[in-house]
Amino acid sequence: MKLENLLLPVGILAVVAICLGGSACAIAFFAYSATAAPLPEGFPPPTPEGQIEVKQYPAYRSATVRYSGELSMAANRAFDPLYRHISSNNISMTAPVETRYPVSTLEAGEMGAPNERGEALVSFLYRSTDIYPTEVAQNIQVEDIAPMTVVSLGLKGSYNYSSYQKNIERLREWLAQHPEWTVVGSPRRFFYDAPYVPEPAKRSEIQIPIRRVDG
Repeated sequence: MKLENLLLPVGILAVVAICLGGSACAIAFFAYSATAAPLPEGFPPPTPEGQIEVKQYPAYRSATVRYSGELSMAANRAFDPLYRHISSNNISMTAPVETRYPVSTLEAGEMGAPNERGEALVSFLYRSTDIYPTEVAQNIQVEDIAPMTVVSLGLKGSYNYSSYQKNIERLREWLAQHPEWTVVGSPRRFFYDAPYVPEPAKRSEIQIPIRRVDG
């Protein structure tokens, strides 16, 4: 199982015939729904594909797993403890799932390695800041995140780490063209859809926390 399963919406069962080589066909079952899990209260909608925009986020509360190792594996490795956490506390599903990457991934010299290593924070976001779990395992940290401003790039397609490495460069270029903004936090990626959504349709965002430079 993968962390993406946290985003599995309540859907309908569908059957798809996948034909291989024009003759042999395999049958695949998947769940799909036009209604995704709800956003945390006050969150803006996902940034449209290909657009870059400055967005405001309210305070929110999250359950977070700290991961060290190959950054491409962060979300998958964090799945089990996060799944146990929401299940044991009967907490409703939300989207997106958040992965915060090291600030070093913004540096051009650190980009491009497929086995890039570091520390990442993977979080399930509670629907409301009024929610607090009754059981918190040692490997889970409940965090209250302050309101923030971010520059966000909307994406559709693969959730793999190489797509993060490729597209973070677009935000670096935007920052270079907008010196009135400065970076004030770690870059992150929001994952909105379940693995059962066709890969070309999967929505995500890459974001960098920023603030306007005084003067």
